[in-house]
Amino acid sequence: MIKKVFKKFLNTIPRPLLIKMSYYVKPALAFALRGNKYTDPIDGKSYRRFLPYGYEKTRENVLSPGTLSLERHRLLWLYLERETDFFSAPKKMLHFAPEQAFYKRFKNLKHLNYTTTDLNSPLADIKADICNLPFEDNTYDIIFCNHVLEHIPNDTKAMQELFRVLAPNGMAILQIPQDLNREKTFQDDSITDPKERAKIFGQYDHVRIYGKDYFSKLRSIGFKVDEIDYTSKLSISEIEKFCLASGEIIPVCHKI
Repeated sequence: MIKKVFKKFLNTIPRPLLIKMSYYVKPALAFALRGNKYTDPIDGKSYRRFLPYGYEKTRENVLSPGTLSLERHRLLWLYLERETDFFSAPKKMLHFAPEQAFYKRFKNLKHLNYTTTDLNSPLADIKADICNLPFEDNTYDIIFCNHVLEHIPNDTKAMQELFRVLAPNGMAILQIPQDLNREKTFQDDSITDPKERAKIFGQYDHVRIYGKDYFSKLRSIGFKVDEIDYTSKLSISEIEKFCLASGEIIPVCHKI
């Protein structure tokens, strides 16, 4: 009962304010939950358990108390660290709706020319509409746009803009919440009630549920898309240790 009340309370707080509040809460949470059962690869710290997280469906033991990372953040970090030159090669990077788990760490990487953008986030350097970006063509070597497109009514235009500003041979990580049991993406703009939208789409501000055809749509824009199931390269013990979601796909897109 207490968990439900707390969850409902959190969902009433605007996200920009939650971000600011979290800087004061994280140290206390990390201290209270310290242990050695689970490890967050982003900060290397270990805990006896992670926190629950979710809107309509709460997932247990998924939110790291130190970085506030979720399964997708930790999986992406491992992929970048082990499979790419992200942490060493000089790059110009654009990061949409920057995740707290990454923001300060990316900003402190001296080899990255790092710019953040969003309409509402207090972490954004540049306030911009993803469907009408104020950047020149072929500007960025790396673009991260994770769990953003499901909020955008005209995701086709957003994808076109991402492709436009990505440099030739550049890499874009475009993660979304995805139902891999669906062949086709589901969208119904006639559903306007926030509670009904939350029930059907997972959050009140999501406008669709992406299916397997998400990758085909990215390809139709011009991206070369690698559907990376990185958990298949990890051991069962690592998946459990880092609290990852088996089978989650990382869409790694290139502009050839």
